[in-house]
Amino acid sequence: MANAKSNDRLYQDLARSLLEELASGRYPVGTRLPAERDLALRYDVSRPTVREAIIALEVQGLVEVRIGSGAYVKRLPGDEDRPGFNVTAFELTEARLLFEGEAAALAATQVNDADIAEIEVLVQRIAEENQDPNGTESADREFHLAIARATRNVAVYNAIEHLWDLRATSPEAALLHEKARHAQIKPVVEEHSAVLEALRARDPNAARAAMRAHLAAVLDGLLFATEERALAEARKATQAKRERYSRATA
Repeated sequence: MANAKSNDRLYQDLARSLLEELASGRYPVGTRLPAERDLALRYDVSRPTVREAIIALEVQGLVEVRIGSGAYVKRLPGDEDRPGFNVTAFELTEARLLFEGEAAALAATQVNDADIAEIEVLVQRIAEENQDPNGTESADREFHLAIARATRNVAVYNAIEHLWDLRATSPEAALLHEKARHAQIKPVVEEHSAVLEALRARDPNAARAAMRAHLAAVLDGLLFATEERALAEARKATQAKRERYSRATA
């Protein structure tokens, strides 16, 4: 049987190892940490695991991540420094994929015309917010909560509302979503439209598939937001996703 330590989230172990290396003085203030791919190879973990570990250190103010350049040591840790290990954006989105996929399927069996009209308006609002440089993603939140509400199940709604609250209250999740916004990664209207059309058709399987595809694309967007590459690359990938979903729903 695996011991408790082996069941820990991998990024936590990596964050602790990196913190120890910083404390040892291996990487002085102002120096760049090894590239993401090099850390992944050295510690035998995935690149998303490296990203989560770096974000945990960034939340503590120990490193500064410069898009297109890498992570630089901002200060050395003291005895009191320990990564907080809150819910990460990757964990949160994975949980949303599981819960909201099933919620969409249930909503497809319960949704009424008034719900459909409300959700359709919210898709339009998402498109409008995307055009505003200072726009928020409030319509995106309301879109997902409207679907949760259409399940006619208070427990389902409360669970999904809590996941969305974590997106703002978990420092790690909030930081990565902020990076995504700075990388111009915004809610893709076509993905939301695909969910809407599945609900309109009262098709649970299609609603589940569309919601899961949307949230899988959100995970991809979070990965792009932390890549050590130019922002133009993230925009290019996002545009490709928009075109793919446009063709899929045509």
